[in-house]
Amino acid sequence: MLKNIIVSVFLLLFATQMQGQDTPKDFLFANFHKQRREQVREMMPPNCAVVLFANAERNRANDVDYVYHQDPDFYYLTGYKEPNAVLVLFSETQTGVDGVTFNELIYVQERDPKAEQWNGKRLGVAGTKEQLGFEMAFNGSEFSSIPVDFTSFDKVSFFDFKNDYRDKDGKEDLFDLIKTFKMKSNYPADYDAKKQQLYTMITSTSVENSANVAQTLGRYLNYYSDLKEDKLLSGYVNAADESLRDEIKEKVLMVQKSSNLDSSIISEIMSTLRETKTEEEMVLLKKAIEISAVGQIEVMKAMHPNMSETEIQGVHEYVYKKYGAEYEGYPSIVGGGNNGCILHYIENNKTKVGDDLVLMDLGAEYHGYTADVTRTIPANGKFTTAQKQIYDIVYDAQEAGIRASVVGAPFQAPGKASSEVVTNGLLKLGIIKEASEARTYFPHGTSHYLGLDVHDKGTYGPFKPNTVITVEPGIYIPEGSDCDKKWWGIAVRIEDDILITADGPVNLSAMAPRTTAAIEEMMKQPSPLDDFKLPALD
Repeated sequence: MLKNIIVSVFLLLFATQMQGQDTPKDFLFANFHKQRREQVREMMPPNCAVVLFANAERNRANDVDYVYHQDPDFYYLTGYKEPNAVLVLFSETQTGVDGVTFNELIYVQERDPKAEQWNGKRLGVAGTKEQLGFEMAFNGSEFSSIPVDFTSFDKVSFFDFKNDYRDKDGKEDLFDLIKTFKMKSNYPADYDAKKQQLYTMITSTSVENSANVAQTLGRYLNYYSDLKEDKLLSGYVNAADESLRDEIKEKVLMVQKSSNLDSSIISEIMSTLRETKTEEEMVLLKKAIEISAVGQIEVMKAMHPNMSETEIQGVHEYVYKKYGAEYEGYPSIVGGGNNGCILHYIENNKTKVGDDLVLMDLGAEYHGYTADVTRTIPANGKFTTAQKQIYDIVYDAQEAGIRASVVGAPFQAPGKASSEVVTNGLLKLGIIKEASEARTYFPHGTSHYLGLDVHDKGTYGPFKPNTVITVEPGIYIPEGSDCDKKWWGIAVRIEDDILITADGPVNLSAMAPRTTAAIEEMMKQPSPLDDFKLPALD
């Protein structure tokens, strides 16, 4: 009996140990995140501190929260995936009251066996040191006694708060961490990050360029109407000459000197760093993109007119999970027929797609990195003449946009090239009469950066090597449009993820067919789901 108990306990321990080992091993290593922190320090101005907070936990309903997702900047610099944490970086080495020197501090969730029984193991201080490589890690409750005087720095940079976090019981949640920071940094009650960023735009501008900046500021004030109440901003925009703008600039400088808080420095640094990808990042990003391309392929094989938009979405997302992708990079878009004309359509509740085109804009998120791949296919496997005519315009526009995605080209180059093709195509078909009308049917931009965010951070300057962007032209002709009815309800978008290299653009999602002929051929292939039948329900 005793022998059986010993064997049973051994098997249980062995199974538990193996369960812990049977997890993904291809995450970014701690050294990657450490190197990113070092790069941030190199880009910080002298006598500067940067303070970053983990993402908030967000409530879904009652006592159920949404699945937690770390803030991409916080993850990029730490590798830490839990809530209720704060990272502090310093441009120069600091010395604590005990004589210990440091250039970074991280405060994390404390280990709590009771909480971990319900919600999973926490890294805690020891795990943060051992697995993430931090030397100076502490429990969140210790942030209130941080050995740092924030008012002594020339600049304390942070991302301003969105006020979407709740105060939960305990002394170490995000609410308390932010409250402590605000108290220790003399955070003004009326602090406005947008206003501060526009102030910085003014103070960093030479007299010669002030008129151009005034014009840019005017657009901001029209968009953010509340900023018009600021006399300095409005005065700068409406100033009659350079000398008056220079006087206002001096007043803005005085305002900035009254506080060392800054929301521009870390934003600019992170946009610069995240714009280009390292080899380690590209391994994960390529995998996310390839998973998403396979999802498109499998749906092409499985598609039939009786499928619902939700079922199509489910097939895509099943493929993602099959490959170990933790999440979707954004809410999945599956629009049949006229629904495809809604650019961010996520209801996906049409019960039968029939003979319509189905626009499918989805992307897997794999270990933090997200793809963004769109294909538009005929639900019955065959493009009609009208559908093919619109599709081919979009395809040609995308080809032009991809060719324009080269090192040194302006960020707007793919969009300009794509727009010209779409405009000419719509004119040729008689759908529009004037080139200016093309925006009615192609109302969005063509490209955005891709990485930890589906709309990733970047400088929007000339393209650099190792940058990944999307190229995604589209044509959308909703029912009731001012054109021949045969075009109504046709919506086409083709989107691929493009790596910009010194040798030219590389289509990372080319695995998923793009031409009408290739799509129709793929849709003839058998699907593993052909024999997957579920019982009918009342």
